[in-house]
Amino acid sequence: MTLPEEFKVLIITLSDRASRGEYEDLSGPAIKKYLTDFFRSVKWRYSVKSELIPDDAGKLRLLLTDAAENFNIVFTTGGTGIGPRDITPDTVRPLLSKEIPGIMEFIRCKYGMSKPQALLSRSVAGIAGKALIYTLPGSVKAVEEYMTEILKTLEHVVLMQYSIDLHGKC
Repeated sequence: MTLPEEFKVLIITLSDRASRGEYEDLSGPAIKKYLTDFFRSVKWRYSVKSELIPDDAGKLRLLLTDAAENFNIVFTTGGTGIGPRDITPDTVRPLLSKEIPGIMEFIRCKYGMSKPQALLSRSVAGIAGKALIYTLPGSVKAVEEYMTEILKTLEHVVLMQYSIDLHGKC
């Protein structure tokens, strides 16, 4: 299997207030900035599409069902907490064929050491169809923390996803 000529990335921001125009989405653009730096560093071509939706499980499910076949990587931001409108992990998890729990567990533990509220995130990661999916909290600070750790493993997880074995070649 070979890598795609161009990686198609989808960023979905879930926010009732931002989707109503009450404030500007900052976490979605923050993810895009981190991805831009990553793709330049690995020299892979990419395109990014962004969606802003309310905290709506039906809308998220529709986007993810399409993304599983038409995108390579999906990031969501928002809806990972324990509030009544926080539906992201509950919507994403049933769509995953393979969950990748270690990265999110590590992030929760690492940042939870100094900020115990970080342990309340229910973020998940995994594969649905051909898409690698990561669910991030909705704050810019959390995006910074999560992306810092995710990007350390992203190249390797993509190579594994496409059955490209570099073990023993490093």
